[in-house]
Amino acid sequence: MPSGSRKLLIIDDDTIVRESVVAYLEDSGFEMLEADQGVVGMALFQQHSPEVVLTDLRMPSMDGLQVLEQVHQLSPETPVIVMSGVGVMGDVVKALRLGASDFLIKPLVDMEVLVHAVEKSLERRDLLAQNLQYRDELEAANSELKDHLRTLQKDQEAGRRVQQQLLPPKKVTKGEYCLEHRIIPSLFLSGDFIDLAYTGDRYFSFYLTDVSGHGASSAFATIWLKHATAEVAHTWQLFTGKRSVAEDMNIGLAEVNRLLLETRLGHHMTCLVGVVDIKLNRLYYAVAGHLPLMVLKTPDQTCFLEGKGRPLGLFPNQEWQLYEAELPPGSAVLAFSDGILEVMPPQDLLEKEDYLLSWLSSGAAGMDNINRTLKLDEIVDAPDDIAVLCLSRSGS
Repeated sequence: MPSGSRKLLIIDDDTIVRESVVAYLEDSGFEMLEADQGVVGMALFQQHSPEVVLTDLRMPSMDGLQVLEQVHQLSPETPVIVMSGVGVMGDVVKALRLGASDFLIKPLVDMEVLVHAVEKSLERRDLLAQNLQYRDELEAANSELKDHLRTLQKDQEAGRRVQQQLLPPKKVTKGEYCLEHRIIPSLFLSGDFIDLAYTGDRYFSFYLTDVSGHGASSAFATIWLKHATAEVAHTWQLFTGKRSVAEDMNIGLAEVNRLLLETRLGHHMTCLVGVVDIKLNRLYYAVAGHLPLMVLKTPDQTCFLEGKGRPLGLFPNQEWQLYEAELPPGSAVLAFSDGILEVMPPQDLLEKEDYLLSWLSSGAAGMDNINRTLKLDEIVDAPDDIAVLCLSRSGS
């Protein structure tokens, strides 16, 4: 270890020993202070703040143990090397208990032993200083991080309030039909989103989407989607009877897909889109890369509806197939984001879907029953956002 010009203080009433130590350590590159008694040495210590103190144990007026105690009271990080011509084990133990960094027996036959002891003491001092600096820096960084986290939490809470305000009412009725929904975010904000719209007295439409990723950026994409779908529906006058439901479904999905690619939000979306014809009691729907598929629950059976199609925001110039399903009295259509599969016990995807279907078969329709059946209120720290949509038709 290069000594540089590190400042040391030696306190020893034996002039010959003191001067020989001073001479050797100065030749080794250290800057030396010296005192022939403890009181003088402590005055020098307070005046010059040496980095290591070397003190004789047996001295009149103030001995080495008293010097050791005072040094550690004034500067706990300063190492003190105790030297003694009386090798009494009790003195060694007491000095080390009081915090001496080393204990050397005089006469010092090999001065390199002293140099080694000094350098080791300086290394420990430097390491302690570095640790204290790191601790201070870490505390400052933690304090700054806490401030940032508080700011982020406020931003997230504000974003969550905005997102929740954009969701439709949790329960909406239209004639014989009732549409309910619930979203359980894995973080403050959700990448899952649900929306619905009415067109005249005959049709109402809904969608459930799952944006790739998690957190704020995914949630912002759902807010964009809310406004984009409203703009597309208004511009093209979707589901107003001017075109077939199949044509309107493809126009809506194609326009959202195009806008999503053009805006380069960095996210793609899976989506379930449904349009209910209240007059014919029929569901028209399209699937854009979404799993699990919608579940149709009737008084006679519970099954997955068929469907396939590519997600939004990945490929240009896509088309989506239109599917249909009858909605008899007492039936319900249930839609979920894939987060529901993450909380299913089985490991295999097909087993998870079978497990979900069996649970839904055992209970009645309606969001309250779904909550109880799937134990949604017991979910804590969900690994993914969970969205649930229930469309039910009354009657028997």
